[in-house]
Amino acid sequence: MSEMNRFAKVSKQGGAALIALVASSFVFADVGPATVQDTVIPHGNVRTEVFSQGKGPTIVILPSLGRSARDYDQVAQMLADDGFRVLRPEPRGIGKSEGPMENLNMHDFAADVAAVIEQEHAGPVVVVGHAWGNFPARQLAADRPDLVKGVVLVSASAGKVPPGSKEKPISPEMRKAIDGAGDLSLPEATRLAYLKEAFFAPGNDPHVWLDGWHQATHDAESHARETTPVDDYFAAGSAPILDLQGEADPVAPRRFSQVLKSMVGDRVTVVVVPHAGHAFAPEQPQAMADAIAAFSRKQFAQ
Repeated sequence: MSEMNRFAKVSKQGGAALIALVASSFVFADVGPATVQDTVIPHGNVRTEVFSQGKGPTIVILPSLGRSARDYDQVAQMLADDGFRVLRPEPRGIGKSEGPMENLNMHDFAADVAAVIEQEHAGPVVVVGHAWGNFPARQLAADRPDLVKGVVLVSASAGKVPPGSKEKPISPEMRKAIDGAGDLSLPEATRLAYLKEAFFAPGNDPHVWLDGWHQATHDAESHARETTPVDDYFAAGSAPILDLQGEADPVAPRRFSQVLKSMVGDRVTVVVVPHAGHAFAPEQPQAMADAIAAFSRKQFAQ
């Protein structure tokens, strides 16, 4: 049985690998905080807080829209235990990360990550972009291919739709739910409804994401998504790509699940995880860590 199947059974459905979990992973483990180093890296007029842990080939994890790298405490610990060094830079406006927040584009966010990789002497790395984080992950691979061995996209909107479709990659209704989930001015019941609609698979508890939202970062990242041409980052340069999809992800729905692969080709491997929505990391952390580890080992072996 292959490495990616150590904790999962895999079957083929619709050209994608479908990971069927042997047991639910929706359990929070006690992550040892002493194993995590917290540093601040200055570069130009930007300061980036970075959480680092583990030893071995380096994996960099970039978080979802308006959210912190701390969302991946459990996944990062699993990867560190599996023989990797894990770096998690906080986006501008979160924690100790600071810098200009106006008129940013994806190249700016990718440059922040590139500075961390260079100053940590970590490259080339496998970069993981979750949800919104998939955009700067792909941009980094396009702008700085020397720093990237491979790209993992988790719950990623491709940014395009199939040829002939008149839909948007993310519908206005879903965009309202995404933005509303982190709007702290709304009643908790409304935000929970938005979290269920946009982020969590049926049966998974959305309460874990009621907190952890950062409005200024959300706004800066939204501006970058809206103003950066999709083709700047779409193909992730020439890097190998793992497209890790939640089977119940309404933000990146199944009807769009093959868009990236159909346009980029065999560089893209699609893996689908059941019982995972757009939040993914708090829903299926073990499946996320296992898939990243298997892909990363393959890239670092080359």
